[in-house]
Amino acid sequence: MAGAWRRWPVVVAAVVLAVAAGAAVQAAPQVPCYFVFGDSLVDNGNNNDIVSLARANYPPYGIDFAGGATGRFSNGLTTVDVISKLLGFDDFIPPFAGASSDQLLTGVNFASAAAGIREETGQQLGARISFSGQVQNYQSAVQQLVSILGDEDTAAAHLSQCIFTVGMGSNDYLNNYFMPAFYNTGSQYTPEQYADDLAARYAQLLRAMYSNGARKVALIGVGQVGCSPNELAQQSANGVTCVERINSAIRIFNQKLVGLVDQFNTLPGAHFTYINIYGIFDDILGTPGSHGLKVTNQGCCGVGRNNGQVTCLPFQTPCANRHEYAFWDAFHPTEAANVLVGQRTYSARLPSDVHPVDLRTLASL
Repeated sequence: MAGAWRRWPVVVAAVVLAVAAGAAVQAAPQVPCYFVFGDSLVDNGNNNDIVSLARANYPPYGIDFAGGATGRFSNGLTTVDVISKLLGFDDFIPPFAGASSDQLLTGVNFASAAAGIREETGQQLGARISFSGQVQNYQSAVQQLVSILGDEDTAAAHLSQCIFTVGMGSNDYLNNYFMPAFYNTGSQYTPEQYADDLAARYAQLLRAMYSNGARKVALIGVGQVGCSPNELAQQSANGVTCVERINSAIRIFNQKLVGLVDQFNTLPGAHFTYINIYGIFDDILGTPGSHGLKVTNQGCCGVGRNNGQVTCLPFQTPCANRHEYAFWDAFHPTEAANVLVGQRTYSARLPSDVHPVDLRTLASL
């Protein structure tokens, strides 16, 4: 019996080591919560139950996603799905629509397809939750968090550690400024004036987020809309050369975002950063082979020239080699491209990818 007692500490030590090993595998996320603001590039179901043409809750969307057609505008993962996994979350960040109170503690996704910085943006597609509407939803979520956590100070301390990504502006160009059939902004503003208008509205809403506890905020720049299959189909003579008129306007807007980051980083406790999606995608499209891609000017699923004149239709048969395509449909990247972009957003590959830090660094601040 005495021998059994002597062996007991060894057994306990073995159990402790096993538990510790298990804990290492199930490590806590690098941040307690992740909140997402944006448009169809990251919407994961908020538009499913609203009256809108901007929906993706039907096959073949989600063909490579474990949950099928959830409302994600891709064949599989979006960039924020990739980022949430890299940050260490076990589950994907759920859409705000239908999220439980408990889920608010670890973050929700407020993004809405067709949404813009300007209120009218995307209105030809039906209902959507504009950036201001998303911020209002965030403010209501904060009030719920205060109730859950007990007081404002505890909620503020919690939120100060969260990551926030904001990806707005694509639709303000695609479904507003460069759509003269529905909008007159293209004749009202020069590209410089329009970028200034968008940046002023953006700043106002970022201030509201900061006032409601957001401290670690990544502004996701607008990508090369002029290289999407839809714009190539409509405006590129050879269907390959990107539409410079659109891309040059977007570069002006992105430069304003860099200025906003510098401006907000003067506020107490603020850690804002800019993610250069335009530059990251430029690098990928410039050397697709080295990134495992072969087709960069056509949608994997779509109709007409570049598979981009009409976007992916319900139950349409998509291309089989989806991992070789940069674009899934007329507007949105494939999972393959989203993985590349998500990885570089989290951990910059080039100094130009971010200003000043990537999300891995932001999480540790």
